[in-house]
Amino acid sequence: MPDSPAELTYDEAGLTAPACANWTAAPRSFRRFERTVVLGHGDSVWTFAAAEVMRWGIKRRSGFHVAPDVLVSEGAGYCITARWWPIVVREPVQVVAVVDDDDRCGFAYGTKRGHPVCGEEAFVVHRDGSGAVSLTLRSLTRPAPQGPWRVLFPALLVAQRYFRRRYLRALTA
Repeated sequence: MPDSPAELTYDEAGLTAPACANWTAAPRSFRRFERTVVLGHGDSVWTFAAAEVMRWGIKRRSGFHVAPDVLVSEGAGYCITARWWPIVVREPVQVVAVVDDDDRCGFAYGTKRGHPVCGEEAFVVHRDGSGAVSLTLRSLTRPAPQGPWRVLFPALLVAQRYFRRRYLRALTA
């Protein structure tokens, strides 16, 4: 059964608008990030990238464990885990939007209570008329509303920058 949107740590799910080519709306209370990289050209690149994004491939290829190990499903809850021995960080999330069209495929997840930050992140692969396949990463971030992570927010922003670089390279050979 899908988790309740009321469990999210922010009010309006779907703010990163993964189905939209142009992203304009973002509340001022969040740090906004958007970056697009070209992954390659052609149907084989598209097939690979679209399948990987829907299997949490970007997170997994960047060093995270995602449970349950199932395809992305709108409304479903997942636990993303990062391990830096001996530190284990668990990030409870809920998929808040999914797009799966002929030329655009991806999803957005929102943070739930216990996540180190508050906000939303989207991973979207898309292709244009020339056959170029790209990955767009979007995120909205602010300090978690409560808990011990709030005081570590500046350090978490450094880690976030590091992982964004990994995400943007995750689907390139």
